Amino acid sequence: MKFGPRRPADAIGGVAVHSLRQNGLLLKKGTLIGEAEVAALDKAGVAEIVVVQLEPGDVSEDVAAGDVAQAVAGDGAQVERAFTGRANLFASRAGVLVIDRAAVDRVNAVDEAITFATLPAFKPVVEGEMIGTVKLIPFGVEARLRDAAVAAAQGAALRVAPYVVKRVGIVSTQLPGLAAKVIDKTLRVTAERLAPAGAEIIAERRIAHDQAELAGALKELLGLGAELVIVFGASAIADRRDVIPAAIEAVGGRVEHFGMPVDPGNLLLIGSASGVPVLGAPGCARSPVENGFDWVLMRLLAGLEVTRADITGLGVGGLLMEIVTRPQPRVPVAEGGRNVAAVILAAGRSTRMGGPNKLLAELNGKPLVRIVAEQVLACKAGSGPARPIVVTGHQADQVEAALAGLDVSFVPNPDYAEGLASSVKAGIAAVGDDADGAIVCLGDMPLVGTELLDRLIDAFDPDRGALIVVPVADGRRGNPVLWSRRFFAELMTLGGDVGARHLIAKHAEAVTELPVEGAGAFLDIDTPDALARARST
Repeated sequence: MKFGPRRPADAIGGVAVHSLRQNGLLLKKGTLIGEAEVAALDKAGVAEIVVVQLEPGDVSEDVAAGDVAQAVAGDGAQVERAFTGRANLFASRAGVLVIDRAAVDRVNAVDEAITFATLPAFKPVVEGEMIGTVKLIPFGVEARLRDAAVAAAQGAALRVAPYVVKRVGIVSTQLPGLAAKVIDKTLRVTAERLAPAGAEIIAERRIAHDQAELAGALKELLGLGAELVIVFGASAIADRRDVIPAAIEAVGGRVEHFGMPVDPGNLLLIGSASGVPVLGAPGCARSPVENGFDWVLMRLLAGLEVTRADITGLGVGGLLMEIVTRPQPRVPVAEGGRNVAAVILAAGRSTRMGGPNKLLAELNGKPLVRIVAEQVLACKAGSGPARPIVVTGHQADQVEAALAGLDVSFVPNPDYAEGLASSVKAGIAAVGDDADGAIVCLGDMPLVGTELLDRLIDAFDPDRGALIVVPVADGRRGNPVLWSRRFFAELMTLGGDVGARHLIAKHAEAVTELPVEGAGAFLDIDTPDALARARST
């Protein structure tokens, strides 16, 4: 292949290496030079142009790319017509992408002129999704190199394994304290996971967390024709002798592997019974967020064998996300419990109150904000090593006067007019480094009593995944909310006149809901009517 500058008349049959713009002429890179192009170049006054010209034994970039792409494409993959030296491969059906890593490496090792890239191995793909691309770097290549790359593929380097498992049985074991709504949500999430594969839940059973009962449920589902059985344990599998693996063996099955170097997804168990795969699901499988369970599930739905070697080979890239429910680091709990700071938000303008500052309105002879502060001072957070933090803004002098004599510290929020988020950030920024968490109280919620505050603090247990504690009644979440220090950085990103509800939703696995009674956690005094209701309570 010849490469270099040529007079336009000598460049016929060559390909322009660079785009050229001169005297009204635009000649794009990759243009094949013919008589018309020579005439245009001469008219524009172009004396020479850099081209590449194929020699005998060479093939063009498009021919080479297309030939290599056809060689690497296996079942379920189709090749798009090559253009500008690139031939893309697409999935012709939904399934799991299976890649021969050695073949891909062999193709790429032939010569720097030939490159072949794919999506990650075992990625679930949909019909029409791009799964790979062959790109020729130069404008042409020696035919012998093209032939070597084709030979290196040795047939299909990538293929799409179709989903073949369609009938799935589900068993959920139960222990006291596991709410039915948790199981209901797990079934919905699982059905959504199965839908892209065209699989469905043919039957589900809810039983006690007991080996004998689980063995019976497994037999029943296998008898109903389940092609895959998933067991969601009420308690995580702790050992190969635990309830789920023991039940699999009790029905004549076997445990292939327990544990996985993927987080979230560590506690996955894969086994089989009567030739049917049985999955002991890790706790993260209850969440719709991608985790290690998905990696194994989709392979099984495509009828692919998942061996112990497959599982142990997932470690590189297996850390999918930070697991907020993991203590980091694990620190000893001080005598008397966790150190929880208290933040009272008292900076708002009371716009819905119609004029007066709601925090200064009286209930039983005391300003609302003082009632809140006294309740906080009487709880475990208020009696801790740090004084409660009161965030002030609107009519700060009057709010401070209403709290005269109380052992609190004041933090001004000069941006209070921007909304609630600015006060949250001001308060969290003032929390001491020794605090494990902070309970964020609203200065207009005087019916939140000391008992509720202490219950929230007692429920706060980062080592057991309780990093956010929220009062709840009839499915409705209220205030105050206790936040682990793990989320302080995210709280500092809030903006506008909204709180942190979206963070609670984002970190659902870290949330502990504390059942409460009465209106205290839900009644904030925003309007004259709300104040009247509080006075009548």
